[in-house]
Amino acid sequence: MANELRFKTARDLFMACPAVSRDMVALPTEQPSIEFCRALLAGRVPEEAITFCAYLLPERAAVWWAHECLSHLTVLLDSRDQELLAVVRDWVSEPESPHHRPDVSQAAAMPPTTPAAWIALAAGRHGNGSAMEAPTLSPPVARAVSAGVLAGLARVALEDRFSVLSAFVEMGIQLAETEALRQSGDTT
Repeated sequence: MANELRFKTARDLFMACPAVSRDMVALPTEQPSIEFCRALLAGRVPEEAITFCAYLLPERAAVWWAHECLSHLTVLLDSRDQELLAVVRDWVSEPESPHHRPDVSQAAAMPPTTPAAWIALAAGRHGNGSAMEAPTLSPPVARAVSAGVLAGLARVALEDRFSVLSAFVEMGIQLAETEALRQSGDTT
């Protein structure tokens, strides 16, 4: 399965996405991407596995993954974040729908100060920011996804944080593998 991922090794991902080296302290290796991600999870800074997943996934899948992560934390999110998650959910289900574009654009224009606001920014930035008139300094999709998931994770009780982090990373890995299968099915 790892051979079908869009980045076979961690080094492949770092070469294709130089921004990841600014978001992580871990250095790339020749390990297959999934192995590298799990090694990050078991390492000194396990949160870097979240960042790695955000870059490993295709943009739309990364936004969906972040939505799913935050959906498991709704009791820790305020009503505005829950509304933003609904906007992101609707957009991911039908990203080309003209009905969802105004909502995503409006949500993405908000300052990213909460977990779901980061995810809405990621949705708005998907496709090179075509969903909004993006300020020039907005973070790329992967960076916004990572920030949103990590901001949500920071709200989890310390004693539960690693188990939630692990579940999020495993969900990201599963989605990366599913996307790889889908992509290989599209090319055959």
